[in-house]
Amino acid sequence: MNPNCARCGKIVYPTEKVNCLDKFWHKSCFHCETCKMTLNMKNYKGYEKKPYCNAHYPKQSFTMVADTPENLRLKQQSELQSQIRYKEEFEKNKGKGFSVVADTPELQRIKKTQDQISNIKYHEEFERSRMGPSPSESSEPERRNSQESSSYRRGAEQQHQPLHHGQPGAPVYQQQQPPSQPYGYKEPAAPASTQRNAPAGGGKRFRAVYDYNAADEDEVSFQDGDTIINVQQIDDGWMYGTVERTGDTGMLPANYVEAI
Repeated sequence: MNPNCARCGKIVYPTEKVNCLDKFWHKSCFHCETCKMTLNMKNYKGYEKKPYCNAHYPKQSFTMVADTPENLRLKQQSELQSQIRYKEEFEKNKGKGFSVVADTPELQRIKKTQDQISNIKYHEEFERSRMGPSPSESSEPERRNSQESSSYRRGAEQQHQPLHHGQPGAPVYQQQQPPSQPYGYKEPAAPASTQRNAPAGGGKRFRAVYDYNAADEDEVSFQDGDTIINVQQIDDGWMYGTVERTGDTGMLPANYVEAI
């Protein structure tokens, strides 16, 4: 038996039948609901079991749900279930003071690690308190106390030292004195130039072509035109000699002087 067309209601024969959207249509009746453009199986779009073209396909928009008695009943039932579950959890956790955390394998591992660390620290502190302070810890305060007591004792002895050593019955303290020197005389320090070990004489003579300021203790400073005597070559860039004007001996750059 041939079905009827969903558009015109007439019988649809197999040669012109279009089976789409759970309905049967004539090829000419399968067109857009808005612009009446004829559609096929490739370019149609169905909405509420009606064919539309791409340009007039209805845009879906969210609408508010009417507060029907059935919706109101479902809403009230969900609220009651939520309140019942909340009261059950509240009564179960009352007095605990913290929220329930799922006992996952990761949390179990963390808890076990914390317990082990706590046990280790407890045993270390217990052993330390039972054995007393270590020798290094105890020796440091004792050494500091001995130094303070010795300095205090030395200061007290100096304060109680008598002024007249020849007084009978008074204790005599012997104190090492430095070698006697004339009063008010102070031996002058040797100049820096004499403290250096100058090389043996007979070296070459050079003349400075630039000013140079010593950058290290083992170098010498000189001015343009100074004569350098007893010069010895150290390497390609440095020499060792004595500035004739100042008498200072040390290292100097080779590219700042020229041979005489």
